[in-house]
Amino acid sequence: MNTPARLLLLEDDPAIARTVAYALEREGFVVEHVLLVREAWARLSAADAPELAVLDVGLPDGSGLDLCRELRHQRPALPIVLLTARGDETDRVLGLELGADDYIAKPFSPRELVARVRALLRRARLGAPAPAAAAPASLFECDEGAARIRYCGQWLTLTRREYGLLRLLLRSPGRIHSREALLDAVWGQGADSTDRTVDTHVKTLRAKLREVRADLDPIATHRGMGYSLELPA
Repeated sequence: MNTPARLLLLEDDPAIARTVAYALEREGFVVEHVLLVREAWARLSAADAPELAVLDVGLPDGSGLDLCRELRHQRPALPIVLLTARGDETDRVLGLELGADDYIAKPFSPRELVARVRALLRRARLGAPAPAAAAPASLFECDEGAARIRYCGQWLTLTRREYGLLRLLLRSPGRIHSREALLDAVWGQGADSTDRTVDTHVKTLRAKLREVRADLDPIATHRGMGYSLELPA
């Protein structure tokens, strides 16, 4: 019999915490609920730490974003889901850039939350490699000041959206980004676009990368989950 996965929930709103905990516990997860950043840090630093963290952004003693940043340095393989306000695009984009694996916007669907948690745990238990600190300079070079990216020594001719997608993927190699997360981060939460828009831009981006190196395909598709940047060892 498989041992139920233990999850940490950092949330100071009692109503939201009850909803999240109930949805996850009903699916067989064991949920540890804490109210403060320092309590979450203590549990996630322990030897018997939970396998996944669900973090609210605004807490009485700090920010879930700051905790996410610290966890990504100390526990790079820990799956992290952020709980954010639906209209706060800045928190979502910053969270992804700091290393969060996914986010759930409030108010949220409990079924969607459970599905995303299951997907992240499945990937973590399959031994997905921890994201590298940076892309090798010999393959990619991102000049954010000039908003351009060099691939295998050649500067790419990218549209603004293609540049945004590749820059986000480069910041966390090996990490799977859902289409929704990429759409919100690159197009913005209020954009009149769909998941198909992301697929189309990834297709054109891949074509431009193949023009430089036909033998490499660094953008990987994960069916039902999204895209990641996979770099050769």
